[in-house]
Amino acid sequence: MHDRPNAASDKAASDMVKTSVLVVGAGPVGLTLAMDLATRGISVTVVETRAAGEAPSVKCNHVSSRSMEIFRRLGLAQKLRDAGLPADYPNDCSYRTTATGIELSRIPIPCRRDRYTATGGPDTDWPTAEPPHRINQIYMEPVLFAHATGIEGLQILSRTAFEDFSEADDGIVATVRNLDTGAAFQIRADFLVGCDGARSLVRKAIDANLQGTPIIQRVQSTYIHAPALLCLMDRPAWMTLSLNPRRCGTVVAIDGSEKWLIHNHLNREDETFESVDRDASIRAILGVGPDFEYEILSKEDWVGRRLVADRFRKGRAFICGDAAHLWMPYAGYGMNAGIADATNLAWLLAAYLQGWADIAILEAYEAERLPITEQVSRFAMEMAGKVLSQRRAVPEEIEQPGPEGDAVRKQVGQAAYDLNVQQYCCAGLNFGYFYDRSPIIAYDGAEHPGFTMADFTPSSTPGCRLPFAKLADGRPVYDALGPGYTLLRYDPDVLVAPLTDAMRGNGVPFNIVDVSGGGDRKLILARTDQHVAWRGDAIPDNPERLISNLIGRSLTPSPD
Repeated sequence: MHDRPNAASDKAASDMVKTSVLVVGAGPVGLTLAMDLATRGISVTVVETRAAGEAPSVKCNHVSSRSMEIFRRLGLAQKLRDAGLPADYPNDCSYRTTATGIELSRIPIPCRRDRYTATGGPDTDWPTAEPPHRINQIYMEPVLFAHATGIEGLQILSRTAFEDFSEADDGIVATVRNLDTGAAFQIRADFLVGCDGARSLVRKAIDANLQGTPIIQRVQSTYIHAPALLCLMDRPAWMTLSLNPRRCGTVVAIDGSEKWLIHNHLNREDETFESVDRDASIRAILGVGPDFEYEILSKEDWVGRRLVADRFRKGRAFICGDAAHLWMPYAGYGMNAGIADATNLAWLLAAYLQGWADIAILEAYEAERLPITEQVSRFAMEMAGKVLSQRRAVPEEIEQPGPEGDAVRKQVGQAAYDLNVQQYCCAGLNFGYFYDRSPIIAYDGAEHPGFTMADFTPSSTPGCRLPFAKLADGRPVYDALGPGYTLLRYDPDVLVAPLTDAMRGNGVPFNIVDVSGGGDRKLILARTDQHVAWRGDAIPDNPERLISNLIGRSLTPSPD
């Protein structure tokens, strides 16, 4: 079943829609979850308040490498690569006195034409087949939506609002409302997942509370049409960051031609959205005079926070993405953290619904994702504090001509590069995080290697991301991972029949892939989400015990 305009309009108040998983919200996180579930054969219904095809707000501008790996598995990576900025538009980050002023430093990032082939520079040589992709959400989301509507078993009910739900032992019943007719109807599902953003109704319904730092920074965001701006920039960039004593801000190229998103960072505590002149700030950030013409397409004022829900689940209801966590979008890891939530939850739900895992396997979602959310949000908050301090300390001499000004510009430019290259080229956040307290991972006592925003050490330690490798046929190892568990065999002489028989005897989707070279163990068992579940040099004496651990059979389900 697929979406059609006003798909909920023919639902009478007495109708009962039945589905395996009800997803609230059709943004990038909700659509990723729905697509991941549907490709695993799970029926999914998504409810979304917007009309089919209605454009999202101009927010997220970056799809991380880990997200692109997920979209590769879902058959979406190339579709996304073909959208966004022009193929040859520079994806660099440029630090300038103003968007049209003197360049202080530049972080080189390959344009999408060169993304797979570029070498050298801080944003190349990623250990993956899918490096990051710079694309605004207004171009990204329609690609996801169109792909989702072509997947069998995935239904999107547009112009439909979630209101509440009740839960029984065997599922949930949600009340939703058609926003065009006003008629309420019910949806019965095995599980409910709220991907409904910062003001999540599902979060409130499961009594989850956001905790953390409520205000880090205030930002005025303005989406503008300014056809004359590009020709005033001697070297355009995907992101241009203005550093001057009057007004610091960020200018993001949306279409590579005429449309731009401008973030005006309110850097003093006494500034408010009402007290700051939007137009004057935009002109100061751009470095243009009163005669420069532009049109405001939309505007949004928002507060940067670090808030994490105290629970990600209650019974058969879960939350993902902004519904579960909010933080400053440093390193581009707001939406991308939500996409990681979605793919983590998708395979766990599918494992239970397909009948090869115990319901207790769902305990792993919060146990794995909540600690990572805490870590990443603190990385982002720490980066926000450093960047804020840098903006507040821009020297008055930065635009002064001559040797003294040159020296100041060199110093500020280098400091901006050194601080920010780690967030725009953040291999550590992409590949370094690990699950160290999961109930369904067989730990072996080895310490997980630490990681920073920029750096990480590949490791087969259980809980880590399976180290990247290419198979003999040239495929990346991740392309060979199955829908359940995959045994990577680095020594073809190791006997694996006992584990194979036990896995298949338990109905667990299982396959074996031989890898030549590399590997610090002869055997590595990887999950479908690329995390290592177990490793060793021989199959355990009791493979049934290992399998019971992996599929949640040895766990006691939470009373929630």
